Amino acid sequence: MPVTPAAPVLLGNEPGSFPHSVLAERHPAIIRQVRDAFPYGPGQHRALDELLHSCTEGVIEPLPEDADDRDRWRAWGLDDHAGQSWFDVPWLWSESYFYRRLLDAVGHAGPGAWQGIDPFRPFKRAELEASETGEELAALDALQDRPERERADALLHGSLWGNRADLGFRLSSSGAGAGAGAAAPAPALVADDSETLWSLLPTSSAATLCLVADNAGRELLPDLLLIAHLLAEGRIGRAVLHVKPYPYYVSDATTADVVDALQHLAAAPGAAAGYARTLWSAMADGRLTVRAHPFSCAPLPYADLPQDLRAEFASATLTLFKGDLNYRRLVGDRLWPPTTPFQEVTAYFPGPVAALRTLKSDVITGLSAATEAALDAAEDRRWRTGGTHALIQVNPSGDAQRK
Repeated sequence: MPVTPAAPVLLGNEPGSFPHSVLAERHPAIIRQVRDAFPYGPGQHRALDELLHSCTEGVIEPLPEDADDRDRWRAWGLDDHAGQSWFDVPWLWSESYFYRRLLDAVGHAGPGAWQGIDPFRPFKRAELEASETGEELAALDALQDRPERERADALLHGSLWGNRADLGFRLSSSGAGAGAGAAAPAPALVADDSETLWSLLPTSSAATLCLVADNAGRELLPDLLLIAHLLAEGRIGRAVLHVKPYPYYVSDATTADVVDALQHLAAAPGAAAGYARTLWSAMADGRLTVRAHPFSCAPLPYADLPQDLRAEFASATLTLFKGDLNYRRLVGDRLWPPTTPFQEVTAYFPGPVAALRTLKSDVITGLSAATEAALDAAEDRRWRTGGTHALIQVNPSGDAQRK
């Protein structure tokens, strides 16, 4: 990992902290939302009640003996954490395991009629079908006559700020609807390496972009639009879209969500349908592929990448990570001093890497001292978790590391 001394790993055992509020408030709220979203039977209701008690007052329990992924979770640290309070293990691990156990509770992971049913699908569909989504897609029409760089910048920022539609965040936060400029005079965009990002994606049919998606619905649409633009304009010759292999963190994108988003784009009027045709054609001829690697749901930092993913990211022209959770995994889920250099904490990454992220947790790196001071003066620590600030950060040195 980085040359910089490691900062403390985030735990959820400090009352009043953001991680504690997620475990103590957000997770129970999500259980209630899921319970009310489907006509589950008595078995699921009992299992949800047990999970609610376990994650608020009980301890981490192992997976059932017959769970297909039991050995994988044991390799990911389950044996070390079983029997401990959910609040006393690393926050990233605790959050991730909560969603794995939630899938057990509703029958997603086992045999039976509910196998494979996404418990978060109603929330994702509501986001996708919201009137605001149609308004955002209609705005594409006005972009068509603009110069390529203006369109690219607009779609990049659409992908960046689309993360504010994060459903898991919205379930328990009243501040998610604040405007991006609400914190003036502190900047909305706290770090902007977009020029470096574009320098890594000049026109080249040999270029490959790996985009590691975060949320479905209103965030996945602008991610797909950005990919379509880069393919159509020849900035890249191939894209790989990494999604989750199963429902995760309420709104994280799966392959089914990609299909929903493409169908929604194809049915939209105006320019949106043209982007859908570009994407559909690219998937048919292999220029756009979808990956759902098990490590996408691992409760571990990307410093622990398995060899196959490490090789894939090493061969990419650029790997672009979307969203808050991916950022936490990319830099390490630690309470870094905000001025810790982004390039140092991502020095392990096997190729050029970028992050597009709205700030929804305490983890932050790569800020100037002046920016940190302005943010603290304007909002105390609320700027870290409110979703009203964002960043574009790039470490372009992967090419040098591979040589």
